Amino acid sequence: MSRKRRERREIRSAILLVAPFLIVFSLFFLYPTARVIALSFTDAPLIGDGNWIGFGNYIKLFNDRLFYTSLWNNIYFVLLTVVPTTAIALMIALAVNRLGGRIQALVLTLFFLPYVLPVSVVTMIWWWMLDFQFGILQPLIAAITGRPVAVFKDPVWVMPMIALVTIWWTNGFNVLLFIAGLRNIPPDLYEAAALDGAGPWQRFRRVTWPLLWPVTALVLTLQLILQLKLFDQVYLLSKGGPFNQSYVILLQMYREAFQLNHGGYAAAIAMVLFVVIVIVSVLQFQLLRIGGRK
Repeated sequence: MSRKRRERREIRSAILLVAPFLIVFSLFFLYPTARVIALSFTDAPLIGDGNWIGFGNYIKLFNDRLFYTSLWNNIYFVLLTVVPTTAIALMIALAVNRLGGRIQALVLTLFFLPYVLPVSVVTMIWWWMLDFQFGILQPLIAAITGRPVAVFKDPVWVMPMIALVTIWWTNGFNVLLFIAGLRNIPPDLYEAAALDGAGPWQRFRRVTWPLLWPVTALVLTLQLILQLKLFDQVYLLSKGGPFNQSYVILLQMYREAFQLNHGGYAAAIAMVLFVVIVIVSVLQFQLLRIGGRK
């Protein structure tokens, strides 16, 4: 077989292997994305065609006070969750990594179990535990505040409580990522550090943390993207209230699309959120890479 025939055969094989992914990716991502971009420049309803209005939806959006309220609530939620959940997952992983055998497997299963639960079950569990009249956590809240609090109807408590629910629900996956990172650190490095007289904190600072930094950057980036797309917990626990204190961007998009039938305006909201997520996540990942090199 000549070289050219062999190259053609390899190219055909590569195309056949890549084609299913390209077809599915184009059909379920590229085409819908192009349709949403086009829809955002029209006054179309959710279903059906509309008139071309150019940047009308975007001008309306950037003059919408509710949009800025929603954007701030998203940012506030990111501050409440991204770094805390990463720090908590790291501490849990460091503790679990010291265990061995079946005990470690059992503890990992217990931490990962909430992650496999659907959001409806998670919110129902926490709604019951935080119920104003019968919630088993209300005595603890009353001990802190001096009175029971309807947390999902209180402007001050609602976002921190939704953040707490989210951390409890999603943190198991982050723990697994950190455990995987810890297991990739050679034990010889710890033995060498111990022989040099390094204590536990020095071993963590000089060995564990630098080698675990890529995993930490990955967890922070994934959490940032995930929390910017907040919707399910807010919709099920607070509906965006009270007084729009938990109203987020995806909830505004849902309202415009499925309740007010403003498909074009909802598409503009979706595109702005998409751009925000891309810019913020890329900037964060690059900053984390720079920090990891220092």
